[in-house]
Amino acid sequence: MAASIYFLGVDGGQSSTTALIGDGAGRILGSGRAGPCNHVRSGDGRTKFIRALTGSLEAACRKAGLAPSELEFEAACLGFSGGPEDKRELVGELIKARRTVVTTDAEIALSGATGGRPGIITMAGTGSIAFGRNAGGRTARAGGWGYLFGDEGGAFDLVRQALRAMLRWEEGWGPPTSLTRKLLEHTGARTANELLHLFYTRDYPRDRIATLATIVDEAALEGDEVARRIVDNAAQQLATITTAVREQLFEEGEPVLVSYAGGVFRNTLLLERFIALVERFVDCRCAAPLYKPSAGALIEAWRAAGLSLLPVGGPFPRAE
Repeated sequence: MAASIYFLGVDGGQSSTTALIGDGAGRILGSGRAGPCNHVRSGDGRTKFIRALTGSLEAACRKAGLAPSELEFEAACLGFSGGPEDKRELVGELIKARRTVVTTDAEIALSGATGGRPGIITMAGTGSIAFGRNAGGRTARAGGWGYLFGDEGGAFDLVRQALRAMLRWEEGWGPPTSLTRKLLEHTGARTANELLHLFYTRDYPRDRIATLATIVDEAALEGDEVARRIVDNAAQQLATITTAVREQLFEEGEPVLVSYAGGVFRNTLLLERFIALVERFVDCRCAAPLYKPSAGALIEAWRAAGLSLLPVGGPFPRAE
């Protein structure tokens, strides 16, 4: 396929939107980044979505030396946090492509992590989800049901469990923990009860609360038994949803590549425990992601055109 034919991959997330433009030989020609685009229906979500998608695409086109208004892609794949259903119509209005795939952030993350091969990715950032695809193309998920009804093992849940431990100790029916001192010092609250009420205010939205998960990590690494149990339980829950996807998609004894992504996995104790639990099945092998989700979206765009390619050269193809 000629190098003058172009492909687009977009990772639209809660914090930013990244666009990658590639050619028919697997080369990355340009990348661009803009703001978040995970919501369309709420408030000014539509305006923000258009700004993020067009902004990231225009930035990628500038680096590739292309004119966005004159560009029609051979294929485009866009993966969005929050699901694709409310975004497909807008994508059709904003992106000119002969073939367009609009999907979830989990699917492009998996494609990036495994280089397009079958496998499972378990993501644990603010929330958590496991997503997999087998050799037949069948997909399955477990988790990802939001902070009210799910997201076990995610950063918000780690902090929620820490606060529960603090409250139990304060009420006299739980063991002492350094989490109390650490969280109170960090937030400026005087008691666990005051911290609880602080977390219900607008000053502490869910994403801000989730950032405090690093304090749980720190306490666990220092040997705090309560924090270690919280971290260990989170690893167990993440391994459980991973196993649930494995059992839906793969036969017993069939080799399964499992990857992981998200800030929660920066906790070395949690990651080691997660890997140990997943690899207790002799057919499972854990590995860090090969590529970022934006590159995974580009891999899926090539796949939509019948090409089996991996990114070469250019900016940001590899996962950190």
